[in-house]
Amino acid sequence: MTVNALVLTGFGINCDNETCRAFTRAGADTSRVHLNDLIEHLDLLDRAHILAIPGGFSFGDHVASGKVLANRLRYKLGAPLERFVGAGKLVIGICNGFQVMVKMGLLPLFDGAFSREVTLAWNDTCRFENRWVHLGVTPGTACVWLKDMEALPLPVRHGEGKFMVRDDAVLRKLRDNGQVALRYVRADGTPAAGEFPCNPNGAVDDIAGICDPTGRIFGLMPHPEGYQDRENHPQWTRAEVPAEGMGLRVFKNAVAFAEKELR
Repeated sequence: MTVNALVLTGFGINCDNETCRAFTRAGADTSRVHLNDLIEHLDLLDRAHILAIPGGFSFGDHVASGKVLANRLRYKLGAPLERFVGAGKLVIGICNGFQVMVKMGLLPLFDGAFSREVTLAWNDTCRFENRWVHLGVTPGTACVWLKDMEALPLPVRHGEGKFMVRDDAVLRKLRDNGQVALRYVRADGTPAAGEFPCNPNGAVDDIAGICDPTGRIFGLMPHPEGYQDRENHPQWTRAEVPAEGMGLRVFKNAVAFAEKELR
């Protein structure tokens, strides 16, 4: 079976080419599609198995990062996206894409309905953070994108990446459901405990990424498409770095899951 991956582009999205390349290298038949074309041709979404909302500065981050694009998707594509998710397909939102997903209610998707329970706010440093971080995969997470992974380094590039929850009940539910997928950690794997720069934005509980209860819908602030080759890593000339960038495994896991489950 050929897995079809759809990568959204247009209106300030600027990580679409890298994301497209990652899915193609992972074995998917990948297409970039402009938001307006997707709204006009809904069959493109119906034929896809995976939808990616890449990073960037959609609509210039006006109002708040991801807010305008979230509204466009929610009110122009709400019903088709609900069908897409209901059919067991996969969605990933990276950085600005994660901001879009939480602001349209596509995550955490507790009860299968779009509802805003979490958000991504200004970094505690009050500035744009562009650095590499260490990430720990939460043991027992439902996230299919992180299968057989324990830790990985990835770059972050954001000004509004501080993960926040509506209340303590939401945080407990995320933990209990296995929906906390990634946390910021120190180089030795111990918790960042909110300390900068290990936690680059002040995220609650060091959370860097979450998924829906099924593990198929995944949002994260770090950029897995930014670590596809060893040369992407800042220490590649000085340390033992795998030949294949660890970020590429995220996309390979998704394609393998789609090949097996979405026949």
